[in-house]
Amino acid sequence: MTLLTFEKKAPLVPHHGAAAPWTRCNEHPSLTTTVPREYVHRSSLAEVFLTGYERIGDNVFSLKGQWPRAHTFFVSRDGTSHDPVQAGETIRQVGLFLCHAEYGVPLGHNVLLWSLGFTTDPEQLHIGTDPSELELIATCTDFVWKGSRFSGLLEVTIYRNGRVAASGTATFSCVPPAVYRRLRGNHGPDAALRPLERFTPIPAADAGRLLPFDVVLAPSGLPDRWLLSPDLGHPILFEHANDHHPGMVLIEAARQAACVKLPGSGYVPSAITTAFHAYAELDTECWIDARLLPGGPAGTRTVEVTGHQNGTLVFEASVTGTPAAL
Repeated sequence: MTLLTFEKKAPLVPHHGAAAPWTRCNEHPSLTTTVPREYVHRSSLAEVFLTGYERIGDNVFSLKGQWPRAHTFFVSRDGTSHDPVQAGETIRQVGLFLCHAEYGVPLGHNVLLWSLGFTTDPEQLHIGTDPSELELIATCTDFVWKGSRFSGLLEVTIYRNGRVAASGTATFSCVPPAVYRRLRGNHGPDAALRPLERFTPIPAADAGRLLPFDVVLAPSGLPDRWLLSPDLGHPILFEHANDHHPGMVLIEAARQAACVKLPGSGYVPSAITTAFHAYAELDTECWIDARLLPGGPAGTRTVEVTGHQNGTLVFEASVTGTPAAL
């Protein structure tokens, strides 16, 4: 048997000059990574849009983020722009991250999202030759504990290349698992759920989407009404297991309903404001209704969207955007 021996050698020196400084990769002061995926309630690292943060004031934080050039879902139909709903998802991640990283909310707590609204500047959403590097300022108002319940109001401004690309707000509560189980009753994570089957979706082009796989609405047989029917295996909308339709699915339903209301116009939403009133259950039909509102700023159209289950209002949204052709 031959024994292998290793001689300790001096570190290699770059060929471009013996005097050049050399830093080991694990000693580099500013290597970039994402924040922990668990802190933003994501399973895939590819779906984490935040890369760092620091506190800059009382309940005020500076964060960094990145939107990839190519995303399978958060992209315009022609592939040239980031999807405006990606701003809403980024704001959602900011709130979750700060709750866990700064305010002591345990990872096991469940989040109740009460509202999420955002406005985007379409000119700042164009995809360039590099991933879009983001700087974000987050202000946390009334972030307080009341017993075992944590809640607050979040305001976020997203900058890209020094310009405001998007801004928005969110209100939420965080509750421990025992409270969540009581709130969910027969629909909680321990229940044996039987989700509704997925029905044939409306045409992707009508919904403002490229692929039928991304469409969350199915025909109802009535004008201005659709059935919420997403693919529960969708890797983004259902990125991890859920016992109800996530808030981002309802926001996507509102966006798609607004696009249907303006067929053939190339309608692109730039602002969505959503209020959530109840859980959208997986085993019950959720009906989506849309109404085109009169008036509004010049060149824009606003659509009011609601979702109901068993006659109960689940959510309501206001979607504003600019049609390419009126």
